[in-house]
Amino acid sequence: MGKDDKHISSQWRRKIHEVIYEADTPAGKIFDVTLLIVIIISLILVMLESVPELGRNYKDEFIIAEWVITVFFTIEYVLRIISINKPFKYIFSFFGIIDFISTIPLYLTFFFGGLNALLAVRSLRLLRIFRILKITRYIGEADKLSKAIRSSGPKIAVFLFAVMVVSIIFGTLMYLIEGPEHGFDSIPKSIYWCIVTLTTVGFGDIAPETPFGQFLAAVIMIMGYGIIAVPTGIVSAEYSKSSKEEEKEVNPQDYPDYRHVNTQVCQNCLSRKHQDGALFCHNCGTSLDD
Repeated sequence: MGKDDKHISSQWRRKIHEVIYEADTPAGKIFDVTLLIVIIISLILVMLESVPELGRNYKDEFIIAEWVITVFFTIEYVLRIISINKPFKYIFSFFGIIDFISTIPLYLTFFFGGLNALLAVRSLRLLRIFRILKITRYIGEADKLSKAIRSSGPKIAVFLFAVMVVSIIFGTLMYLIEGPEHGFDSIPKSIYWCIVTLTTVGFGDIAPETPFGQFLAAVIMIMGYGIIAVPTGIVSAEYSKSSKEEEKEVNPQDYPDYRHVNTQVCQNCLSRKHQDGALFCHNCGTSLDD
């Protein structure tokens, strides 16, 4: 391949990259909106197809529509791979794996034959629901939220451990108080009741009948209201902390020459959050204008 051919190849790959990975350009916005619409239509089709009457009456229409959508996502997946310098970085990324899982179900039907495999094929096609995760890449606040959840992980883990300890203690007490004659015929079953009550679900399949048991159940119910709010508070605090740190890092008052962060994505390492007018990637140094 000559220099001219390489240059032409580089140019069209760059153009595809701008359309698929960046949302600041008009073409990029149109692509993102189109992709979102197709994902939503696909999810609606998955839901409607699960309705027995609709699944029977419109079977052929559902299959045709799904093939059209699958081909669309296949083309998108291939273009994402060929438009970057390091394809494996995308293929093994979170969104790359999600894109692959949500695209392959219909193709898997080629590897199954006979009536016995129909149930397995139907289950595999439910993997299409993973397309809903493709939506998150287009939500600006998704990165902050995922970062807040990751930061909250250890605190929430400790909290859940404490809840399990409380459930074991109260469940054992209910087993001693109520006993098998009132439905609490084992400690695991009593712990199950305690968890159901503590989370305010209240299935009602088991209920205390003794006055002391009912009093203890009331205490657990009141505790439940406070316990439910704790994980939300932990994540909210981390989210607020993350937002403040980000504002501190890119505060225009502290940096007079600061330019807004855009959606430009490096073609080499897929790094985001480049400033307007940036010529090189802030992560790997690759030119952003090639």
